[in-house]
Amino acid sequence: MKPTFSIENSSVLITGASAGLGVEFARQLAPRARQLLLVARREVALNEVHAMLLAINPRLQASVCAADVSTLAGREKVLAFINNTAFELNFLINNAGLGDYGDFASADAARNQEQIDVNVTALVQLTHSLLPILKRQRPSAILNVSSIVGDMPRPSAAIYGATKAFVTSFSEALKIELTNENITVTAVCPGPTPTSFSQTAKRIDGKDIDRRGEDFLKQPNNVVVAQALRGVERGSATIYPGFGVRALSALLRILPRWLLRRLLQRRFLKSA
Repeated sequence: MKPTFSIENSSVLITGASAGLGVEFARQLAPRARQLLLVARREVALNEVHAMLLAINPRLQASVCAADVSTLAGREKVLAFINNTAFELNFLINNAGLGDYGDFASADAARNQEQIDVNVTALVQLTHSLLPILKRQRPSAILNVSSIVGDMPRPSAAIYGATKAFVTSFSEALKIELTNENITVTAVCPGPTPTSFSQTAKRIDGKDIDRRGEDFLKQPNNVVVAQALRGVERGSATIYPGFGVRALSALLRILPRWLLRRLLQRRFLKSA
Protein backbone atom coordinates (compact mmCIF):
# COMPACT_ATOMS: atom_id res chain seq x y z
CA MET A 1 0.00 0.00 0.00
CA LYS A 2 1.40 3.39 -1.02
CA PRO A 3 1.39 5.82 1.92
CA THR A 4 -0.84 8.89 1.53
CA PHE A 5 -0.07 12.23 3.14
CA SER A 6 -1.54 15.72 2.85
CA ILE A 7 0.25 18.88 3.89
CA GLU A 8 -3.03 20.60 4.70
CA ASN A 9 -3.34 21.19 8.48
CA SER A 10 -0.11 19.30 9.12
CA SER A 11 2.26 19.83 12.06
CA VAL A 12 5.75 20.33 10.68
CA LEU A 13 9.22 20.39 12.24
CA ILE A 14 11.90 22.04 10.09
CA THR A 15 15.59 21.86 11.01
CA GLY A 16 17.96 24.46 9.63
CA ALA A 17 14.97 26.81 9.55
CA SER A 18 16.86 30.08 9.99
CA ALA A 19 18.14 30.45 6.41
CA GLY A 20 18.05 29.18 2.83
CA LEU A 21 15.77 26.30 1.95
CA GLY A 22 14.62 26.05 5.57
CA VAL A 23 13.09 29.53 5.41
CA GLU A 24 11.50 28.75 2.05
CA PHE A 25 9.98 25.53 3.39
CA ALA A 26 8.47 27.53 6.25
CA ARG A 27 7.18 30.25 3.91
CA GLN A 28 5.44 27.80 1.58
CA LEU A 29 4.02 25.74 4.43
CA ALA A 30 2.70 28.73 6.42
CA PRO A 31 -0.60 29.06 4.50
CA ARG A 32 -1.25 25.31 4.56
CA ALA A 33 0.08 23.87 7.81
CA ARG A 34 -1.58 24.11 11.21
CA GLN A 35 1.60 24.04 13.28
CA LEU A 36 5.23 24.84 12.45
CA LEU A 37 8.22 24.24 14.70
CA LEU A 38 11.36 26.05 13.52
CA VAL A 39 14.66 24.61 14.71
CA ALA A 40 18.11 26.10 14.22
CA ARG A 41 21.03 27.38 16.27
CA ARG A 42 20.46 31.13 15.77
CA GLU A 43 17.53 32.28 17.91
CA VAL A 44 17.49 35.85 16.55
CA ALA A 45 17.20 34.61 12.97
CA LEU A 46 14.50 32.12 13.99
CA ASN A 47 12.47 34.92 15.56
CA GLU A 48 12.69 36.90 12.33
CA VAL A 49 11.35 33.92 10.37
CA HIS A 50 8.64 33.45 12.99
CA ALA A 51 7.46 37.04 12.51
CA MET A 52 7.40 36.58 8.74
CA LEU A 53 5.24 33.46 9.04
CA LEU A 54 2.67 35.14 11.28
CA ALA A 55 2.45 37.98 8.77
CA ILE A 56 1.60 35.39 6.11
CA ASN A 57 -0.88 33.49 8.28
CA PRO A 58 -1.84 35.04 11.65
CA ARG A 59 -3.70 31.85 12.63
CA LEU A 60 -0.61 29.67 12.21
CA GLN A 61 0.67 28.06 15.40
CA ALA A 62 4.35 28.79 14.87
CA SER A 63 7.03 28.09 17.47
CA VAL A 64 10.82 28.34 17.61
CA CYS A 65 13.34 26.10 19.31
CA ALA A 66 16.94 27.34 19.27
CA ALA A 67 18.97 24.13 19.31
CA ASP A 68 22.01 22.61 17.64
CA VAL A 69 20.64 19.27 16.44
CA SER A 70 24.14 17.95 15.72
CA THR A 71 24.59 17.58 19.48
CA LEU A 72 22.82 15.23 21.86
CA ALA A 73 21.80 18.18 24.03
CA GLY A 74 20.29 19.94 21.04
CA ARG A 75 18.28 16.92 19.95
CA GLU A 76 17.06 16.35 23.51
CA LYS A 77 15.92 19.98 23.64
CA VAL A 78 13.81 19.46 20.51
CA LEU A 79 12.30 16.25 21.89
CA ALA A 80 11.52 17.93 25.19
CA PHE A 81 9.76 20.78 23.38
CA ILE A 82 7.53 18.37 21.49
CA ASN A 83 6.81 16.19 24.52
CA ASN A 84 6.00 19.17 26.76
CA THR A 85 3.74 21.05 24.35
CA ALA A 86 0.67 20.36 22.25
CA PHE A 87 2.75 20.00 19.10
CA GLU A 88 1.31 17.05 17.15
CA LEU A 89 4.21 16.28 14.79
CA ASN A 90 3.31 14.46 11.59
CA PHE A 91 5.80 15.95 9.11
CA LEU A 92 9.56 16.00 9.75
CA ILE A 93 11.81 18.00 7.41
CA ASN A 94 15.51 17.26 7.99
CA ASN A 95 16.95 20.28 6.23
CA ALA A 96 20.01 21.24 8.32
CA GLY A 97 23.23 20.78 6.37
CA LEU A 98 26.87 21.81 6.32
CA GLY A 99 29.65 21.71 3.70
CA ASP A 100 33.37 22.41 3.35
CA TYR A 101 35.08 23.40 0.09
CA GLY A 102 38.63 22.18 -0.42
CA ASP A 103 40.70 19.02 -0.66
CA PHE A 104 40.38 16.46 2.12
CA ALA A 105 44.10 16.39 3.02
CA SER A 106 44.14 20.06 4.04
CA ALA A 107 40.74 20.00 5.76
CA ASP A 108 40.36 20.86 9.43
CA ALA A 109 39.63 17.70 11.40
CA ALA A 110 37.00 19.40 13.54
CA ARG A 111 35.23 20.68 10.43
CA ASN A 112 35.22 17.17 8.96
CA GLN A 113 33.52 15.82 12.06
CA GLU A 114 31.09 18.73 12.16
CA GLN A 115 29.87 17.91 8.64
CA ILE A 116 29.22 14.31 9.65
CA ASP A 117 27.51 15.40 12.86
CA VAL A 118 25.16 17.80 11.06
CA ASN A 119 24.50 15.93 7.80
CA VAL A 120 24.36 12.35 9.09
CA THR A 121 24.24 11.96 12.86
CA ALA A 122 21.66 14.69 13.46
CA LEU A 123 19.38 13.42 10.69
CA VAL A 124 19.57 9.78 11.76
CA GLN A 125 19.24 10.30 15.49
CA LEU A 126 16.48 12.90 15.25
CA THR A 127 14.52 10.71 12.83
CA HIS A 128 14.94 7.68 15.09
CA SER A 129 13.82 9.61 18.17
CA LEU A 130 10.79 11.15 16.45
CA LEU A 131 9.63 8.07 14.56
CA PRO A 132 7.45 6.79 17.44
CA ILE A 133 5.65 10.16 17.45
CA LEU A 134 5.22 10.08 13.67
CA LYS A 135 3.72 6.60 13.97
CA ARG A 136 1.16 7.89 16.46
CA GLN A 137 0.15 10.70 14.10
CA ARG A 138 -0.21 8.66 10.91
CA PRO A 139 -0.49 9.40 8.06
CA SER A 140 2.82 11.23 8.37
CA ALA A 141 5.88 12.10 6.33
CA ILE A 142 9.64 12.54 6.44
CA LEU A 143 11.49 14.75 3.98
CA ASN A 144 15.29 14.60 3.96
CA VAL A 145 17.23 17.26 2.09
CA SER A 146 20.00 15.53 0.16
CA SER A 147 21.84 16.71 -2.98
CA ILE A 148 22.62 15.68 -6.54
CA VAL A 149 26.23 15.61 -5.29
CA GLY A 150 25.28 12.48 -3.36
CA ASP A 151 24.97 10.65 -6.69
CA MET A 152 28.66 11.04 -7.54
CA PRO A 153 32.09 11.41 -5.91
CA ARG A 154 32.79 15.13 -5.51
CA PRO A 155 36.43 16.24 -5.37
CA SER A 156 36.88 19.33 -3.17
CA ALA A 157 33.70 18.40 -1.31
CA ALA A 158 34.43 14.75 -0.58
CA ILE A 159 32.83 14.48 2.85
CA TYR A 160 29.80 16.56 1.92
CA GLY A 161 29.13 14.41 -1.15
CA ALA A 162 29.58 11.22 0.86
CA THR A 163 27.19 12.39 3.57
CA LYS A 164 24.56 13.23 0.99
CA ALA A 165 25.00 9.80 -0.61
CA PHE A 166 24.22 8.42 2.84
CA VAL A 167 21.12 10.61 3.16
CA THR A 168 19.68 9.44 -0.16
CA SER A 169 20.40 5.76 0.49
CA PHE A 170 19.11 5.95 4.07
CA SER A 171 15.92 7.65 2.91
CA GLU A 172 15.18 5.01 0.29
CA ALA A 173 15.81 2.16 2.73
CA LEU A 174 13.62 3.78 5.38
CA LYS A 175 10.87 4.29 2.81
CA ILE A 176 10.85 0.56 2.14
CA GLU A 177 10.76 -0.29 5.84
CA LEU A 178 7.82 2.05 6.46
CA THR A 179 5.80 1.04 3.39
CA ASN A 180 3.00 -0.51 5.46
CA GLU A 181 3.14 2.10 8.23
CA ASN A 182 1.44 4.91 6.24
CA ILE A 183 4.56 7.04 6.65
CA THR A 184 6.03 8.36 3.43
CA VAL A 185 9.78 9.09 3.16
CA THR A 186 11.24 11.34 0.47
CA ALA A 187 14.72 12.64 -0.33
CA VAL A 188 15.02 15.85 -2.33
CA CYS A 189 18.29 16.08 -4.27
CA PRO A 190 18.73 19.62 -5.61
CA GLY A 191 21.62 21.06 -7.51
CA PRO A 192 23.09 24.48 -6.66
CA THR A 193 20.63 26.85 -5.00
CA PRO A 194 20.95 30.57 -4.12
CA THR A 195 21.43 30.14 -0.36
CA SER A 196 24.13 31.10 2.12
CA PHE A 197 25.41 27.51 2.04
CA SER A 198 28.35 28.26 -0.28
CA GLN A 199 29.60 31.16 1.82
CA THR A 200 29.50 28.98 4.93
CA ALA A 201 31.27 26.13 3.13
CA LYS A 202 34.20 28.28 2.01
CA ARG A 203 37.39 28.08 4.05
CA ILE A 204 39.34 30.99 5.51
CA ASP A 205 41.24 31.49 2.24
CA GLY A 206 37.90 32.13 0.52
CA LYS A 207 38.49 29.70 -2.34
CA ASP A 208 35.42 28.29 -4.06
CA ILE A 209 34.95 24.96 -5.83
CA ASP A 210 34.94 24.55 -9.60
CA ARG A 211 31.48 25.69 -10.73
CA ARG A 212 31.77 25.20 -14.48
CA GLY A 213 28.46 24.03 -15.90
CA GLU A 214 26.47 24.69 -12.73
CA ASP A 215 24.18 27.23 -14.38
CA PHE A 216 22.50 24.30 -16.15
CA LEU A 217 21.64 22.81 -12.74
CA LYS A 218 20.61 25.88 -10.76
CA GLN A 219 17.06 26.26 -9.51
CA PRO A 220 15.62 29.00 -7.28
CA ASN A 221 14.71 28.04 -3.73
CA ASN A 222 10.97 28.36 -4.29
CA VAL A 223 11.06 25.86 -7.17
CA VAL A 224 13.13 23.34 -5.20
CA VAL A 225 10.78 23.53 -2.21
CA ALA A 226 7.58 23.44 -4.25
CA GLN A 227 8.71 20.33 -6.12
CA ALA A 228 9.86 18.69 -2.89
CA LEU A 229 6.51 19.26 -1.18
CA ARG A 230 4.61 17.97 -4.21
CA GLY A 231 6.82 14.89 -4.18
CA VAL A 232 6.03 14.24 -0.52
CA GLU A 233 2.29 14.32 -1.19
CA ARG A 234 2.75 12.01 -4.17
CA GLY A 235 4.76 9.56 -2.09
CA SER A 236 7.88 9.92 -4.26
CA ALA A 237 11.11 8.32 -3.07
CA THR A 238 13.47 10.90 -4.59
CA ILE A 239 12.96 14.33 -6.11
CA TYR A 240 15.45 15.93 -8.51
CA PRO A 241 14.25 19.52 -8.98
CA GLY A 242 14.65 21.01 -12.43
CA PHE A 243 15.33 19.57 -15.87
CA GLY A 244 19.11 19.89 -15.57
CA VAL A 245 19.31 18.00 -12.29
CA ARG A 246 16.94 15.29 -13.55
CA ALA A 247 19.01 14.90 -16.70
CA LEU A 248 22.25 14.65 -14.73
CA SER A 249 20.81 12.10 -12.33
CA ALA A 250 19.68 9.95 -15.28
CA LEU A 251 23.13 10.22 -16.86
CA LEU A 252 24.86 9.25 -13.61
CA ARG A 253 22.74 6.10 -13.37
CA ILE A 254 23.93 4.81 -16.75
CA LEU A 255 27.47 6.17 -16.88
CA PRO A 256 30.13 3.54 -16.05
CA ARG A 257 31.75 4.35 -12.72
CA TRP A 258 35.28 4.18 -14.13
CA LEU A 259 34.36 6.72 -16.80
CA LEU A 260 32.74 9.03 -14.26
CA ARG A 261 35.90 8.95 -12.14
CA ARG A 262 38.03 9.65 -15.20
CA LEU A 263 35.91 12.67 -16.16
CA LEU A 264 35.89 14.05 -12.63
CA GLN A 265 39.63 13.54 -12.30
CA ARG A 266 40.28 15.44 -15.52
CA ARG A 267 38.03 18.27 -14.36
CA PHE A 268 39.68 18.38 -10.94
CA LEU A 269 43.24 18.47 -12.31
CA LYS A 270 42.31 21.17 -14.81
CA SER A 271 40.79 23.39 -12.13
CA ALA A 272 43.80 22.84 -9.86
